[in-house]
Amino acid sequence: MSALTTIGLPVALGIIMFGLGLSLTVGDFARVLKQPKAVLIALICQLIVLPIICFGLVLAFQLPPVLAVGMMMLAASPGGTTANLYSHLFRGDIALNISLTAVNSVIAVITLPLITNFAIWYFQPFDDQLGMQWAKAAEVFAIVLLPVAAGMVVRRFWPDFAKKMDKPVRIASVIILIVVIAGAVASNWALLVENFARLSLIVIVFCLISLAIGYIVPRWLKVGKRQAIATSFEIGIHNATLAIVIAQTVLGSVELSLPAAIYGVLMFFIAFGFGFLIRERGAVDAPSEREPSVADTTQQTPTS
Repeated sequence: MSALTTIGLPVALGIIMFGLGLSLTVGDFARVLKQPKAVLIALICQLIVLPIICFGLVLAFQLPPVLAVGMMMLAASPGGTTANLYSHLFRGDIALNISLTAVNSVIAVITLPLITNFAIWYFQPFDDQLGMQWAKAAEVFAIVLLPVAAGMVVRRFWPDFAKKMDKPVRIASVIILIVVIAGAVASNWALLVENFARLSLIVIVFCLISLAIGYIVPRWLKVGKRQAIATSFEIGIHNATLAIVIAQTVLGSVELSLPAAIYGVLMFFIAFGFGFLIRERGAVDAPSEREPSVADTTQQTPTS
């Protein structure tokens, strides 16, 4: 793998997660106690229902073992900050999105290695690898939480600096991410083209099911529409960048990252179309406890 992949991708993700931390406070974690029903439903769908559905899809589509593990890793990845942007565009409860992103990012440190290890054990894509060992799980912790924690510390002790840095960090994240992913795609173009037809259908189906479950299940359980829109995007938009980084740098496999790479492209269009189907045309629900301003929400880093 090139230095662009081994160094550039983790750096890009680190900046993205640091930018997420700049937008979080301890109150974002505490607020989940004020909307326990919506949060609990979202977490059950995210952590239990979607991996089970993805496992069934992988078996039904008869994917090769390495691509099957890549799909399961994608399903285990938490929602990205792009969910906040889509929720803002389609009138969801953005405060709920922020809280779910914060909680999901912490829980993913445990669940992502567990689900990945299960997939590696079941599909056995590598002859010489038993799974994600403790050292590699520690890498996931460092990749996911340390930049977020650093961003939160900056916001807590230097709020003015954090406010000034928000836009530059957001712009830098987008630029670095585009350059790194473009380079990774170019260097693995033949492999990507070879597997696009095989993966595109299952990726589209999985994305649509994720979005639909995130909206229909909360509505069925009497959660407000704006909250259901928020959970739809939080559950339906996975952090593909995180899955790519773990696949290529932690587990050292480009093939493992292919499902996430293809998902990362197609998801933007699928989620946008789905948003028009479920968008809130009037604010019929009560506002959330903390509804960020438009400037705050649009300054979320647009990553999957």
